Amino acid sequence: MNHRTMTEIEELELTPLTQPSLEMKESWVLKPTIAKKKKKFSVACISSNRKLLLWLGGVLCVSCIIAMTLSKTLPHDHHNVPPLTKDNSTIAIPVALKFFNAQISGKLPEGNNVSWRGDSCLNDGGSLYPNLAGGYYDAGGSIKSSFTMSFSMTMLSWSVIEYGSKYDVSGELNHVKGLIKWGTDYFLKTFSSSSDTISEMVSQIGMSGQSKIPNDNYCWMRPEDINYKRDFTVCHTNCPHLAAEMAAALASASIVFGDKVEYSATLVRSAKAIYSFAEAMSTKMKSSEHWDDLIWGGAWMYYATGDNTYLAKVTSPRFSGVPVPSRMALVMVSSLLLTRLRLFLSPPFPYEDMLKTFHEQTSIVMCSYLPYYTKFNRTKGGLILLNHGEPESLQYAANAAFLATLYSDYLDASVTPGWYCGPSFFKTQVLRDFSTSQVDYILGKNPQNISYVVGFGQKYPKHVHHRGASIPKNKKVTCEGGWKWKESSNENPNTIEGAMVAGPDKNDGFHDLRANYNYTQATLVGNSGLVAALVASSRGGGGLDRNGLFSAITPLSLSPDPET
Repeated sequence: MNHRTMTEIEELELTPLTQPSLEMKESWVLKPTIAKKKKKFSVACISSNRKLLLWLGGVLCVSCIIAMTLSKTLPHDHHNVPPLTKDNSTIAIPVALKFFNAQISGKLPEGNNVSWRGDSCLNDGGSLYPNLAGGYYDAGGSIKSSFTMSFSMTMLSWSVIEYGSKYDVSGELNHVKGLIKWGTDYFLKTFSSSSDTISEMVSQIGMSGQSKIPNDNYCWMRPEDINYKRDFTVCHTNCPHLAAEMAAALASASIVFGDKVEYSATLVRSAKAIYSFAEAMSTKMKSSEHWDDLIWGGAWMYYATGDNTYLAKVTSPRFSGVPVPSRMALVMVSSLLLTRLRLFLSPPFPYEDMLKTFHEQTSIVMCSYLPYYTKFNRTKGGLILLNHGEPESLQYAANAAFLATLYSDYLDASVTPGWYCGPSFFKTQVLRDFSTSQVDYILGKNPQNISYVVGFGQKYPKHVHHRGASIPKNKKVTCEGGWKWKESSNENPNTIEGAMVAGPDKNDGFHDLRANYNYTQATLVGNSGLVAALVASSRGGGGLDRNGLFSAITPLSLSPDPET
């Protein structure tokens, strides 16, 4: 096949999809399970056939005697049937999740499985927000970013909604749900979550600038040892992207915790308030850079509530402009999330036009993942360079691996064998092959023969750029006193299991240096994408849950309005 540029692909008309039948669409909307009636036997019937029953009983007894005799005389095969071998993705799921346990801020929950961590930053907050302890540290330091934390929790929730049975089989369903709740509990502290309307929210704990020392960027110390006052940032008017992102996190988590009615309702109510705050700020801004966040948040609001008002907002012609290139990752997840709706339920006018646009955008991006096209380069080892050779390439590849598998599962579940890239038709298996290649690269199938996930495999990074992992647990250091640990060439005294580091350069080269975060730093966003990719590509469990995401949508809610 000749190589084609993405420009050529975008100029070609995508082949329209066959619309699913009404019966099929209604089968994808949750319905109550109807218990099967037990069959009853007639006593009269049994009595009239007593002779037959006695004869059958005699035959059964004779058969049992023969079977017992044979079991004692015939040779036995003592070889047990070997258990199913777990694939690497399944094995790596619990490892990757432990990274989030290592990033917990505040008073550690019971059963936290990271021995070298302790309670930390218990005094986060101020007069208006006295209790901001909790949440997660973003990367290798002690800063808590509401934006990256929100996106990470949403990705975890999405993976649970779609692949809950796979988490269950791996034994990690309760674990991942606990991690999500740790995040959402913290979010509810960052704004007036008891109000229906809000006017501000906390965007970050800890300062990264150099103007005020000590600060969380300047100091190299374990979070447990921080003894200086940590500032926090409150947003009032210019953070619609953050508010929409947090609305997505709360809305998606409300679906995950649908069995906890009161908590789920709290999450939905808070998500509505904070999404309204995002919209209010958006109307006062001329820039469109936050539109992708509004689409992402609005889509999750629709799935969490079933309210067509949100669907009307995200499919409004207002959002038909060209997306900002730097935010293509968020545009992609939004498009795929809404493509699911079109594939499974095919909403009619007035939603169809924009949903078709999202679907086409999804198809084009999936085409760009394939090696037949030259939108993105690859290393010689096979890693796709979605950030065009810039540092921290693995987090982009991990998220792409999740999205590719998810789209292939969407197509399969909607009885669609593949999709078109221009005139060329591709089966869904090529997306799974792509996803597998990226996950395998991350887990060790690369020119360095190193697993980029700490604690997985025999060889992995030992100098992760991480304050808590690099300083011995029993060493209490000052702000500047910890620098020697940052600059030390010794391996980290604490193993931060599950951390997917930033990864190699564009030539597959990797330097295990603590001081160079471009190679060795791990992040919440990267690891949430990794966990999602691992569970999607794992071979255990029952596959995609077609109905979970539609739990709030009623069969008639998408019907066209009757003519008046």
